[in-house]
Amino acid sequence: MTDWPAGYGRIVLDEVTSTMTAAALRVADAPLWVLARRQTAAKGRRGRVWHMPAGNFAASLVMRPGDAPAQLALRSFVAALALRDALALHVAALALKWPNDVLLAGDKVAGILLESTGGALIIGIGVNLAAAPAPDAVEPGALRPTALADHGVTVTPEDFLTPLAAAFAQWEARFVRDGFDPIRTAWLAHAARLGEQITARTPRDTFTGRFDTVDSAGNLVLATATGRITLPAADVHF
Repeated sequence: MTDWPAGYGRIVLDEVTSTMTAAALRVADAPLWVLARRQTAAKGRRGRVWHMPAGNFAASLVMRPGDAPAQLALRSFVAALALRDALALHVAALALKWPNDVLLAGDKVAGILLESTGGALIIGIGVNLAAAPAPDAVEPGALRPTALADHGVTVTPEDFLTPLAAAFAQWEARFVRDGFDPIRTAWLAHAARLGEQITARTPRDTFTGRFDTVDSAGNLVLATATGRITLPAADVHF
């Protein structure tokens, strides 16, 4: 049985607007995991709505690493590796999609959201445990959502949180001790579509090319017809 990691707090709430908002109100208690059984106004990347059917996992970790913004952003890779470890206790065929999604058999099963506020970092994690959002609830062109329940797995949010928190603490300790390089190497070992043709869209441009790597700053590197390009942020489509 996985033990709760030393030094991390935990609170479970019945209902919140979003765990990101609830965590932001508890910066003084960092590092703290905030788990909610229900969210009424959850959000995803770039202000998108995050749909949360009953029984799904929604939690945010508030922490105060004291790092520069560029280092804070690399925690998305730390969180992705921890999330993969927690999911791997139940299912196989997992892959990590840059910048912050986890795929199960090619479909999206989980997402990560990072925000900084008042010197603190908040890492939000949503996992489709019991049910995936309806197909018409996701934007056109997005990956099809799936849930652990679709693969014969039943797990409660509370039971999922402990191994996730334990895995995060281990990867975070390694990041602090050894830097981003081993995190990057581990992430790339599980990267979805590495070496294949993908499309990356920013608010202004669309780029298509071979997914070459993720660089030492966490940027996506594409080999395109006009040369290699580096993208710090984009929506990736397969």
